Amino acid sequence: MRAMQVTEQVTGSKNGLILTPAEVARPVPTADEVLVRVCAAGVTPTELLWYPTTHTTAGEPRLAAIPGHEFSGVVELAGENVKGFAAGDAVYGINDWFADGATAEFCVTRPEWIAAKPAVLSHGEAATVPIGALTAWQGLFFKAKLQAGERILIHGGSGAVGLFAVQLAARHGATVIATASKHNAALVQQLGAATVVDYRSERFEDYAKDVDVVFDTVGGETLQRSWTALRPQGRMVTIAADAEGQSEPRVKEAFFIVEANGAQLLEIGKMLDAGSLRTFINASVPLEQAPLAYANEAPNRQGFGKTVIEIVNA
Repeated sequence: MRAMQVTEQVTGSKNGLILTPAEVARPVPTADEVLVRVCAAGVTPTELLWYPTTHTTAGEPRLAAIPGHEFSGVVELAGENVKGFAAGDAVYGINDWFADGATAEFCVTRPEWIAAKPAVLSHGEAATVPIGALTAWQGLFFKAKLQAGERILIHGGSGAVGLFAVQLAARHGATVIATASKHNAALVQQLGAATVVDYRSERFEDYAKDVDVVFDTVGGETLQRSWTALRPQGRMVTIAADAEGQSEPRVKEAFFIVEANGAQLLEIGKMLDAGSLRTFINASVPLEQAPLAYANEAPNRQGFGKTVIEIVNA
């Protein structure tokens, strides 16, 4: 099958890494796994530097990993122990971070990590959903335990996670204050934010005081400044990569990593089909342009949502 692999290059690429096209063996599912013919894969540019991309589960250097762990496609083969899915089913979901991903014509996943693709979405649209929507869902309702009537500050309200966080928080009955660029402010407000702060020209501290929850997707100085926006006993949640290795106890406590969950994807899919939740493609590129997508250089970007790689027309 055709795939893109992460390889090392001394010069000419960011962080010494580059995506290289390759012909590799099609993966073979076990009796408990599902083989998916990938139609589209979501792009998380920082994934090229994630520990599971560069290391095996045993901690050894990992070579030639295939990135892209969220996808939409069609079941090609279901293992003999798999229940609920069969060849020909349209699905979307996530696969293991340490496994080869979906920037390829096929990938292997587990039945508990996928769900039926929302009928109203194209495969490209569906591929924007799994990581972003699950991160927002789990961060808001399981990590922060957001309640109706609470006030929440969401950083990066027009990003791949922030767009879902704004919608889900507002739908849950929270009052949402979100940061975004001026270009995307109207969209974020339309999705449910009561207040949108232009992070380039305004200080969120002037708008967000004594909030119950901060949901941070940015990290760095933004995260550090956000502690003052919380009320006493308020809750901080961050998914920013630079927070993962922090030794500061409160940052370590606030950080979390999304987990694959097919049952939650099923509920999210119902909301998407009902029109009560929306998703957005930032840009779409074919497989051969995957390096541009991972370098944030895909053409015709609209400036919000997630970039996807279209692998098979379906």
